[in-house]
Amino acid sequence: MQLNEMTDLFRQKAELVSAKVSEVGSLKEAYEYTVDLCEKKEACQLLVSGCEENLSPKAEALCETKPMARIIAAPGMRKSNFSEFKKLADERGIMLIESGLRKHLGGIDIGFTIADYAVAETGSVVLDSSSEDLRLATMVSEIHVAVVRKSTLRATTNALEAELKALMVKDGKAPSYLAFVTGASRTADIERVLALGVHGPLELHVLLWEDKK
Repeated sequence: MQLNEMTDLFRQKAELVSAKVSEVGSLKEAYEYTVDLCEKKEACQLLVSGCEENLSPKAEALCETKPMARIIAAPGMRKSNFSEFKKLADERGIMLIESGLRKHLGGIDIGFTIADYAVAETGSVVLDSSSEDLRLATMVSEIHVAVVRKSTLRATTNALEAELKALMVKDGKAPSYLAFVTGASRTADIERVLALGVHGPLELHVLLWEDKK
């Protein structure tokens, strides 16, 4: 399957599960897209379940956590890339963080990741999520923005098998958590009514990046 065919198939499948797919020409464009998205949305007002109960002092302190600014979490980035991203965020009054996400469980607006791979047949993004901060960025944020390099797009999961095996022993150790993210978080467990954002982000934005010309 040619790259343009895989790209079209990925977009079709991802959008069927409520993902929003766009194309960017560079990582800088991806940062700008994310900062614009964060600036336009309402600040995250995530409430911790159970805060109305009698709680321990530590739990009460967590419930009182209010985001003082919009927050983008971008763990696992190269220092030079993070610095470029942070400059854009600072200009808009947005807090960009790369670690210590447990301190911000009261509200993360956007989790930003660069995918390891993507699968066209299912519209899935593949992430080595061994890092706790990366898991939190993709699970407790209101919006997940994932950059997919077109060079890492594969037609099927089977076509990705050999590369997944290589990923499993990257740096001499296997990842403890390999995630396949397909669309926004959803469930129909409650009276068979589809609800988004119950177990994770309300929105998934996939930015397809033509990283090889």
